[in-house]
Amino acid sequence: MKYMGSKQAMLQNGLGKLLRKNMGRASCFVDLFSGSGAVATFVARNFSVPVLAVDLQHYSSILAGAIIHRTVRLNWELIWKNWYSRAESQFKARDIPTSREITRSIVSDLRSWCNQETDLPITRAYGGHYFSPQQAVWIDALRASVPKREPAKTVALAAMIQSASQCAAAPGHTAQPFQPTPSAMPFLEEAWSKDIISKTKTAFELLAKQFAQRPGKAVVGDANFIAPCLKEGDLVFIDPPYTGVHYSRFYHVLETIAKGNCGEVTGVGRYPASEKRPHSKYSIITESSEALDDLLETISSSGARAILTFPDHNCSNGLDGDSVREIAEEYFRIQEMQVESNFSSLGGVGDERDDEGGRAARKKAKELVLLLTPKYRRNPA
Repeated sequence: MKYMGSKQAMLQNGLGKLLRKNMGRASCFVDLFSGSGAVATFVARNFSVPVLAVDLQHYSSILAGAIIHRTVRLNWELIWKNWYSRAESQFKARDIPTSREITRSIVSDLRSWCNQETDLPITRAYGGHYFSPQQAVWIDALRASVPKREPAKTVALAAMIQSASQCAAAPGHTAQPFQPTPSAMPFLEEAWSKDIISKTKTAFELLAKQFAQRPGKAVVGDANFIAPCLKEGDLVFIDPPYTGVHYSRFYHVLETIAKGNCGEVTGVGRYPASEKRPHSKYSIITESSEALDDLLETISSSGARAILTFPDHNCSNGLDGDSVREIAEEYFRIQEMQVESNFSSLGGVGDERDDEGGRAARKKAKELVLLLTPKYRRNPA
């Protein structure tokens, strides 16, 4: 799926090797900023160690939980057949407008239709923007028809989140959709032509076949609130936000699918109200350094070891590779490595420029990877 700073590539480029080398002594693996769930699910599938995945956003807990909550394959065929049948009945009950060509005027008409569908929360919020009317109604129909029992429910929701990310008409994340301008129209048409059903089915099958070696848990929570519960023997993965913009701005569409509704939306990005979106101290330039300092001090005092990753350049949240090293050195002995990675430029095809031009959606950069062994341990009670 499309995700800023995803660690999927790094798992094949040094991080996976580092994890394999250090998992042998771990009694539990804790991913404090789980995001797309790539690292948490990698560890759960490959090591006989319980995994705890933590993130501020619900969609993240679903992506990780779809795999780490199970220790057996999910027999997906019959579940999919029944799920799709329920959704298809709802989809066919709608008189959805179609068009063979897309123009600015047609897009405007399609958006007007979507906005009137008050009983379809995804369609009303994002139809005609991130998704075509057909795609949006399918998402609503699938969301309303998800299996009621676990673990099928979480696996189904994770499949929807992954397929929606793949189909969204947006450059690398869902901060802003492509607009019907001459330069962006081909991207909009390409995204709207994608088959949301086939992609959901494929994701559902792939997720169903993956499972953890040991039962784990995925939760919605703040890393700094969870850290005091850590203990000696834990191996903690720390991949904090690197932007001065809250991640909820980039993934509000996925969060809405996870929750099922988002209320009223505003602006070009179709954002839910600010109070409905989680905020992180790590994305506030005046608080990010203190937040990281508090977190690392707490982890060190627990006796847990940690692996920390961060872009080795200046970031918009006020942190950079040097400042992260300096904070970590206060509490840990450090072994350091660097790997090549791809980061979102947070711009894609045009920040606030009506999608006319703009910088590349992703760029290569060096990623700092620190293996942290605590200098100090909290005194036994």
